[in-house]
Formats: sequence, structure tokens, C-alpha cells
Amino acid sequence: MTIKTLKILLVGYTTDHARQICTMLKQGELHFHSEFINDVSALPKALVECSWDIILCDDVTPDLGAIQVLSYLAKHHLTIPVIIVSSRESDETLAERYMKAGAQDFILMARMARLVPAIQRSLKQMETVQHIRETQLALQKSEARFRAIASNLPGLVFQFLLNHDGTRSFPYVSEGSVMLLGILPTALIAQPELFTDLILPEDRVAYEELMFASAKHFSTWNWEGRIQVKSDPDIKWVGLRATPRRSLNGAVLWDGIVMNITRNKLAEIEIARSHAQLAELSSYLQKVKEHERARIAREIHDDIGGTLTAIKCELLPCMDTKPRKPDFYRQKAVSIEELVDYVIDSTRRISMDLRPGVLDFGIVAAIEWQAKEFSKRTDIACQFSCEQDDIPLDADLAIAIFRIFQEILTNISKHASASRVDVRLSEYDNWVHLEASDNGRGITDADMKKTGSFGIRGMRERCQQLGGDLRVYGVPGQETRVVVQIPVAGKVQSSKKIAGSSPVWQ
Repeated sequence: MTIKTLKILLVGYTTDHARQICTMLKQGELHFHSEFINDVSALPKALVECSWDIILCDDVTPDLGAIQVLSYLAKHHLTIPVIIVSSRESDETLAERYMKAGAQDFILMARMARLVPAIQRSLKQMETVQHIRETQLALQKSEARFRAIASNLPGLVFQFLLNHDGTRSFPYVSEGSVMLLGILPTALIAQPELFTDLILPEDRVAYEELMFASAKHFSTWNWEGRIQVKSDPDIKWVGLRATPRRSLNGAVLWDGIVMNITRNKLAEIEIARSHAQLAELSSYLQKVKEHERARIAREIHDDIGGTLTAIKCELLPCMDTKPRKPDFYRQKAVSIEELVDYVIDSTRRISMDLRPGVLDFGIVAAIEWQAKEFSKRTDIACQFSCEQDDIPLDADLAIAIFRIFQEILTNISKHASASRVDVRLSEYDNWVHLEASDNGRGITDADMKKTGSFGIRGMRERCQQLGGDLRVYGVPGQETRVVVQIPVAGKVQSSKKIAGSSPVWQ
């Protein structure tokens, strides 16, 4: 085991006294290296050149006594233990004065038997003091680090105490309370009920229940709720997460954090709302599909089936062996030809409903044809314009744009009370742009929020599936404008801003 060699500085002694002290130290079996000085000018140099474990000094030298040494150490913030070994004969009345000045002990040279134990005790005290200082320094660094982290967190770091009598307090609150709650940490510590007062009444019950459940079972306290900060019209969603533990007096102490989760919560609510709308739209589309199937089946049965039955009835008299005049067969042939023409027209009409054949001539021709058909059917003037003769599109994309246009016209005929519709179709930068505006009553925000407004919702979903965008602009009493943008390649290639008035819905 390595024994430490002490470095001892003797100050203000004569050579004989210094030798006498060293002899005593050796008799006490101390391992040491010593130097002694008796010139005041040598003190600073000695303290700089070596790190001393202890200083032994006399108190009789006027220029270099105990008071001068203690004053120098205090002035330069040096923590070296000082023991005064006085060469006085019998004066211990100065001991209290020296101890107040910072000396570790006062010993008369005539009683040096106490010197070695005094040195050992002083060294242990200095080790303890040094350990305490290091601990305090580490604690200060840790606290500074914690405060730096807490102040930069996007939320409020806190300690919350629930006492046995039900009283509550915040032992610690970070500076984040100002940004999140609009309350100074000192104010929240002084009045812990300020936080509870911010919680909306309908969310306060869950806050209390989860807090007491966490205290009872020592489980993590997780709570999400809404708060209303004073002078702030907006409602915030906050999330609280804290871990409980027992405090020294047996109360429950939580260490936790409160975060602003408004953005995530609103997104979550919007996603849930969108899922509900999608489910509603899916159900609606399924019903529409079944109704369309039933309609087509009814038309095939009534029109085509009935006409074919009529043709069969016309043919039956012609198949017997009874002789008849040529006019009879000519009349039957004319009647059957008319019935066949009717079947052809019905087949063409049903086929057109399923997929307009005009799409084979391109999307420009299809939109123009549909605009004319709309004018004929509704007596609403529909003006179509397109600078290109044709816009080459994938068959599925062309059908999608055509169906969106049909839905726009359907909505206009049902709700707009318009007398004129202007339609523009164009393609540039690999984007197809379709715009339809009417001079009707103008759509409003209330119209868009109706539960059964599946038309625009369906068009929006169809556009989003193709990587496009659909926007509706309305001026009450004047117009409604629907703008559709869909990339030719089926995915967004560049962002385009649609110019115009403020949209009712996007």
C-alpha cells in the first residue's frame, strides 16, 4: 500500500525550532517533505512553486506570523490548512482569535505531542471539505444542465406534490410556463390552483381522476385535455406525463412535463373526421352503384327485353304454314325494323351512360359534347372553350375528368339556379386544368358543410387519388367557380397556385 508523502511548509521559525518540529513529526511516523521560510518576501514564491498539504507557522515573528499567513491565503482564496505551532511559553489565549481567522488548530511548542493528531485531523477535515465542494460543484453543474434542458424543451417541466391532507403545490416549475400557460413560474408556485383554473370544465374531471389513480397505484400519470389561457381566444390541447414517487414526508411527488399538442390533436381529430367522411362517402357510393345497377337492369329488362319480346310476337305469325298476302309480311318487316332500331337506340343510350363513346375522340370532344347535351337537357346556356384541338390523356384519366365534369354540371342543375355556365379546358406544364363557373346563387360555407354534400366530396377524393386538386370558390348571389387541376402523369410534378377570390372550401 502506497503511503502518501506530505508536503509541509514551515513559516516564521528559527532553524532550531524548525528542526524540533520535524523531529516531532518523524517520531509520529509521518512521511513528509518539508521546507521552511522566515522571510515575508519568500512566502508568495513558495506557495506558487509547490502545492502544500499543510502549513505550520509561528505567531511571534512580526513580519511573517500567523496573521500574515492567514490573511494572504484568504486574499488569494487558497485552501491550505494552517496549524499554528507557537513558540510562546504559555499563552493559549490567542487560540480563539486565530481559529476565527481561519487556523485549523493552535498548539504550544511545549505541548507538541498534539501536533501529529492535529495534522491528521486537519487533513481529514480538508478531505471532507474538498469532497463537499466537489459535490456542490457537481450539483451546481447538474442543476445548470437541467435548467438549460428544461428551458429549451417545448413545454413545461414541473414537480407536483399531493399531500396527505389533499393540499397541492408545485415545488418546481420551469420557465416554459410563461410560453405555455402565460403564467410566471413564481406565480404558479405561489398559487398552484392557477393551472387547474385554466383547464376547461369538461376536461377537469378526467384530470382529477387520473391524478388520484396515479397516486393510488403509483402508475404513470397521463392526461390530455384543453386549456384556455387568459387573454388568448384560442383553446390549446396539452398533454401531461408524470412519474410519481414518495417524498420525504410520505406525500406523492410527481416529476413530469406538460407539452402543447394542439397541432397533433387537431390533426388527429381531422383524420378521424376524414375517416368518418370517407366511410360515409363509401357507403353513399355503394348505394349509388347499386341504384345504378338496378336502373340499368330495369332499362335492359323494360326497354330491350320488352322490345325483343315484341319482335318475337311480330315474328310468330310469320312462322306458321298459313298462306298470307305479301303486304302482311311487308308490314311485319317494317314493324320489326322499327323495333330493332329502338333496341339499337336503347343499347347505345345505356352504353353511353356506362362509358360515353365520344371519349374515343378525346377529352376535348367529350367535354364539348357533354356541355351541348347539358344545354339541350336543362335549357341552361353552357359555353365551352379550349385552345387545343386535343389533349392526349390516359383512358382512365380521361374518364375521371369527364365524370368530374358531369358531377359539376349535375350540381349546377340541382342547386345553382343559374342561366349560364362557362367551361374552360386547357393543358400546360403537364397539368390538365378544368374550370366551370356559373352565374347562379353562389355556394356558401354552410352549403359546403352539409352532411349530405357527397358530390363535391366525391370529386375531391377522385382528384386526390389522381394527385390533383379541386377547389370551389363562391360569391353569394353572384357565382360559383369550380377549378380542377390534375397532373397528366397522375402525380404531382410541381405546385401551382390557383388565382382567384378566397375559396369557400379547399
